[in-house]
Amino acid sequence: MNPFNTNKKQKRRSLVITALIVSACLIAAAGWGTFRVLVNSQDISKLDQPLPATTVIYEANGKEASRINLGKIEAVGYTSLPSSFIDAIVAIEDKRFFEHKGMDIWGIGRALYTNLTSGKTKQGASTITQQLAKNVFLTHERTWSRKWNEVLLAKKIEEKYDKATIMEMYVNQIYFGEGAWGIKRAADAYFGKLPADLTVAESAMLAGLVKAPSVLTPFKNPEKAKERRNLVLQLMKDQDLIADSVYQKAVNEAITLRSPVSKEEKALKYPYYVDQIIREASAKYGLTENEVLHGGLRIYTALDTRMQQAAEKIYAQDELFPTSSADQLIQSGAVLVDPRDGGIRALIGGRGKQPFRGFNRAVQLKRQPGSTMKPIAVYTPAFEKGYRPTDTLLDEPVNYGGYQPKNAGGAYHGEVTIHDSIIHSYNIPAVRLLHEMGMDAGMDAVDRFGLKLTDGDRTLGLALGGLQDGVSPLEMAEAFGVFANDGTRMLAHSIIRIESADGEVLAEAGPQAGVKATAPEIARMITTELEGVVRDGTGKAALLADRAVAGKTGTTEMPGTGGEGAKDNWFVGYTPQLVGSVWLGYDHTDTSHYLTTSSKAAAALFQSLMSEALKDEPVLDFAKAPGLPTGKQSKKSGEPGSEQDKKKSKKEEKEKKKAEKEQSKREKQLEKEKKRQQKDNGEARDKAGKSERKKQDQKQDKEKD
Repeated sequence: MNPFNTNKKQKRRSLVITALIVSACLIAAAGWGTFRVLVNSQDISKLDQPLPATTVIYEANGKEASRINLGKIEAVGYTSLPSSFIDAIVAIEDKRFFEHKGMDIWGIGRALYTNLTSGKTKQGASTITQQLAKNVFLTHERTWSRKWNEVLLAKKIEEKYDKATIMEMYVNQIYFGEGAWGIKRAADAYFGKLPADLTVAESAMLAGLVKAPSVLTPFKNPEKAKERRNLVLQLMKDQDLIADSVYQKAVNEAITLRSPVSKEEKALKYPYYVDQIIREASAKYGLTENEVLHGGLRIYTALDTRMQQAAEKIYAQDELFPTSSADQLIQSGAVLVDPRDGGIRALIGGRGKQPFRGFNRAVQLKRQPGSTMKPIAVYTPAFEKGYRPTDTLLDEPVNYGGYQPKNAGGAYHGEVTIHDSIIHSYNIPAVRLLHEMGMDAGMDAVDRFGLKLTDGDRTLGLALGGLQDGVSPLEMAEAFGVFANDGTRMLAHSIIRIESADGEVLAEAGPQAGVKATAPEIARMITTELEGVVRDGTGKAALLADRAVAGKTGTTEMPGTGGEGAKDNWFVGYTPQLVGSVWLGYDHTDTSHYLTTSSKAAAALFQSLMSEALKDEPVLDFAKAPGLPTGKQSKKSGEPGSEQDKKKSKKEEKEKKKAEKEQSKREKQLEKEKKRQQKDNGEARDKAGKSERKKQDQKQDKEKD
């Protein structure tokens, strides 16, 4: 054998081996480089987006009232997870979770062998990290391409996040059955608990559901659920995650489930009130709707859940409402406000199904308020100018440049007192008085009471609630709160304070000094008259047993019904501690859809709401204006009040003299006008009872009561 040839062969072999090794290294390097490029190209930024968090609503006493859970997931932090649950998930889903870097090589080998030998993709080898990638970014199809993408994503996730964060994201994303996504809702759905309060056995049962929640649910298949739970417990024991004593106790623990959660329990509580919270948080504090709905905020409110529940119960009773047409429901909106601080205690935005973020009639409705405007636009400025309830006005036909208001029923009553005009809701005296005072007086008063007016509202129809844009029940409640609160207007509000999930105060209402709308004695005079409305006038249906109550009816006429139909029924009333504002009517009015009942229907609804709302509340009396009769004690007209009321300050004496002087002047004007009316309108009076007066040309003439 030639030594030279032997050496040559050895060198050639060596070169081949070296070339193979180098090639393998280059291929491996290229493969690894390609793998790294693919890993780095994966976009997992979606995981950085915060999961929708539950916003919690608290009522005035600090107790939880409602939750806004619009997202399917209610996240919980890793530190709030019990170790038993983490151990259970690891034991059944990925026992090497805390060791691998996103891929379990042993698991992949096992799956490959099983799938190749069966000829089908029967078994996966997904780690918890891969499952997270699949749940967030991929479909659930069993293919090699999806598995490859799963690996790439898992690797990227493991490089960016620690194990605790990955586990937190995983348990918040997985489905546990019974409509429960994430461990927090699962713990509540099955056991009525927070995750931190789960026992070892309960943790094992929930971990076991992940594979097939619909099949393994203990509500439908308790034996299968128990079998699966015990398997998880066995694995936890085999992997030294629990001691034998803990295992024995857990495996013998009975499965105690909560009652299945009904649709009503899952539904958002008090949707109309929550709608107002969202509206107020945006308009007043600048929060976006998304921040409120998904920001995990804590919102403290003026809500009284007892009053809210009572109101919702009343609105569910169809017999308390007028009969609706076959194709449209008579609707209603109502609000209860504390006049002392402006807090909205309860709010109802409609009848029937309560759609979340639907049309809220307590807030969004804009309708003409009818005669409920009289105390604000007419009688408050009149009393401020020195008029008194015993002063008289003519209730006779009038014509102000073509505007001819009429009373309900078309009757006239001659010379009447302001007191009678108020309690019987006569229209002509109210319009006559506004005309006598001047439009500026009425417009200014309405503005002070917080109601928005337009230039088009500068007409005598203002006396009867003839507004271009209309008002909402909430606006009227705030306005009437002036009378209940001695002349000071408190801004109606639902929100007291808003905090972030971490407790940072984001917004706070704070105590409000209020806005002075009129003098206390004027507010008290109006209240005394409005007590008469309820006791002796158009608002008798609103009378509350053994409680001082005042209020005003309002109706707007439906054109084309001959005076027999109404578009709107109102009653706005109050006790010393609560204002109630009620509207009734169709959403869409026409000659086939209008009310045929008087404002008694709204007054009766007010009575039902207030009676329930004020149960167990203290009985309070209204403060009385000095020298005026106390309507609650049913004193005769003109009878003086208490000894304390008789004491007059120098200011009051001065105002009295001024009022007497102005009254003398008005009496002369009244006598002069009376003679003119008798001369100019005699024929009109004769014809009043024989024929129906011409239909109103102006929308402000629509007041019925």
